[in-house]
This record gives sequence, structure tokens and C-alpha cells, in this order.
Amino acid sequence: MVQFFVTHWIVESAWARPYSWAQNNISDLGNAHCALQPEPEPRYICSPEHGLMNVSFVALGVLFVVGAALTGGVLWRRGRAAAVARLLLAGAGVGFVLAGLAPADANENQHLLGALFIMAAGNIGLGVAGFSLAEHVPTPLRWGTSLLGVTALTAFGLFLSHHYLGLGMGGMERVAALPLLFWTLAVGTCGLIRRAGRMQEAVTAGRLNRAG
Repeated sequence: MVQFFVTHWIVESAWARPYSWAQNNISDLGNAHCALQPEPEPRYICSPEHGLMNVSFVALGVLFVVGAALTGGVLWRRGRAAAVARLLLAGAGVGFVLAGLAPADANENQHLLGALFIMAAGNIGLGVAGFSLAEHVPTPLRWGTSLLGVTALTAFGLFLSHHYLGLGMGGMERVAALPLLFWTLAVGTCGLIRRAGRMQEAVTAGRLNRAG
């Protein structure tokens, strides 16, 4: 996930005309051609490092799918709700791959399908995940997960209806898309800390057994 934000910064920095988080979509960074884009809001797009951004989208999607598949016994409860949450989050990963393989100005339909997977399936999965994370996950994080999902879904609806509430098109899109990434970083960090604690406990137990 960190690579996405680093790549975002590198690619937006390459724009001759300043890239705006409020006025530009995230997808604008991956557009393959320089042109005036009239919809959904008029703006000129020219992203010299679009290839790098699209590679980042694909890598992010693959990491999402792998993470959803491999964290079953670490972060999730058993049961149908957890399986549904993980499937929807993996769907968001597929969406990132689709978006990266099809820039919006090259294959708009595939790109829009990818965005739908990310901001619809992914955010629904985020809402369900709040009730599906393992009990060892801190309670504030579990409750915050569902709240993030509801917030992001609401923002997605506002984005689709062109109600930006003063944030601009790009700003509202980020409210719809970025909570999923921030949540992934938070939960991934939680899982790494727990794993490191278990490894430390195992090392300590091994030393005690040898000493005994």
C-alpha cells in the first residue's frame, strides 16, 4: 500500500500543469494521452509517468487479493460474514488490476468496471469487515472499520451524483477510495505486530526450555 502513495506522489510531481487532489481524479494519473477531458468535470490531463501509475494500480490489486487470501487465520473470525468480507475486498483488488490494465482514456468501460469493484465492492466489504475481524483486533479498529465503510460508500454515492460538498470532484473521490487503503495499512500493521509478538513469545519459550 505504501508503494501506491509513493508512486502517486512521483507521478503527480511529473505533471507540467499542477495536479490537483481536489480537481483531478486518481485515474487521471494513469491516462495514456494528453487531452482535455470534459467529463465528469472539465480538466486538462497530461501524465508523463502514466505507465508507472498503472503498474502501481496492478501491483496494489495483486497485493489486495493475496492479502485477502492469506490472512484468514490471523485477522478474521470463522464464518460466512468473514468469507463475504474477504471476497469483496479481493474484488477491490481485482478492480485495481482492471483499472491499471485499462487507463480511463484507453478503455473507459473496463476502467469504470474496475472503479466500481473498488468503491462499491471494496467499501461494502469494509463495512462487513467491521463485524468479521478477529476478537484480538482492537475494538476501536473494528468499530472504525464499519464506520469507514459507511463513510466511503456515502462519498461514492455523492461522487456519482456530482455532489462534492466543496471538496471538488477529486476530493470526493478520495473520500470514497482512500479509506480502504488507510484501513488496509492499519489492519496490516496490527497483524504484523501480533505476528512479531508471537514470534518473540516462541523465542522466549525456547530459551526457557533450553535453560530448564
